Amino acid sequence: MTTYPISSNLTNLKDIWYTMIGIPGLEDAHIWISIPICCMYIVAIVGNALLLFLIFTDHSLHEPMYIFLSMLAVADMLLSTVTTPKMLAIFWFQAGSISFGSCVSQMFFLHFIFVAESAILLAMAFDRYVAICYPLRYTTILRTSAIGKMGVAAVTRSFFICFPLIFLVYRLTYCGRNVIHHSYCEHMGIARMACDNIKVNIYYGMTVALFSFCLDVVLIIISYALILCTVFQIPSQDSRLRALGTCGSHICVILLFYTPVFFSSLAHRFGGHSLPCHVHILIANLYVVVPPFLNPIIYGVKTKKIQERFIQVFSLNKIYVDKHQRS
Repeated sequence: MTTYPISSNLTNLKDIWYTMIGIPGLEDAHIWISIPICCMYIVAIVGNALLLFLIFTDHSLHEPMYIFLSMLAVADMLLSTVTTPKMLAIFWFQAGSISFGSCVSQMFFLHFIFVAESAILLAMAFDRYVAICYPLRYTTILRTSAIGKMGVAAVTRSFFICFPLIFLVYRLTYCGRNVIHHSYCEHMGIARMACDNIKVNIYYGMTVALFSFCLDVVLIIISYALILCTVFQIPSQDSRLRALGTCGSHICVILLFYTPVFFSSLAHRFGGHSLPCHVHILIANLYVVVPPFLNPIIYGVKTKKIQERFIQVFSLNKIYVDKHQRS
């Protein structure tokens, strides 16, 4: 184990400030990178807020599928807001300074939202499974109380999985290294600033990935395997296509959420130094804005009821504006 000289006047944890440098090696391109990220962040906030407005103002959208979608929209807004403003501050003003406490807070909420969003996607897969495999029992299985319990379970699981991360980084000894080669704080990024052995942090991070993301993916795959078995037993081809069509948006969102996670993990494990550091960081930066940006667009384009509600709302607004101008 590598040891580091630790002076007797170590800085108190509460006084430690980190400096995040954004994307190492692409500092000259920060302004150009910030433009699409800023645009996607604005669209993500506006798009998800609009999605929430459409769902909560139309009683016909108060179905389990759309309630889960509203949970996903809230998670997307929080995910992008926890990371993107600070990221843009680094890109625009080189304002990379952050206190240890603020960094740990950002780390906790980032991982907390990731794990919660994974659970929401699993709940949405279960919703599609019940809707297709047990259509006559859909409303009795997925009652409002059951949906509420699933939402509470997602948040509770995420909290108990991610809360130990705070203690795991606070227990470490820090002795001078305070430059984070990233645009936001995450668990291993903070742990690598320490002089201690961080094997516990590494093992716990792997455990979190195994019992949250990997377990959720396995259960989602099982759900869709059962869905496909049911769909292929339907005699009518049109009915089969309609059943699969209801899963299209969810499958797109699943791929959008999990593909970068597994790509990044495989690149770190097997890519070695063949993939430059700035590529990893750039993918991580896009990962916190691209899914929140695309999710409301995907559901808006592929979900007929949301399209109809969107047209209805803006048609009424247009009629109101025309009448107001005439008067």
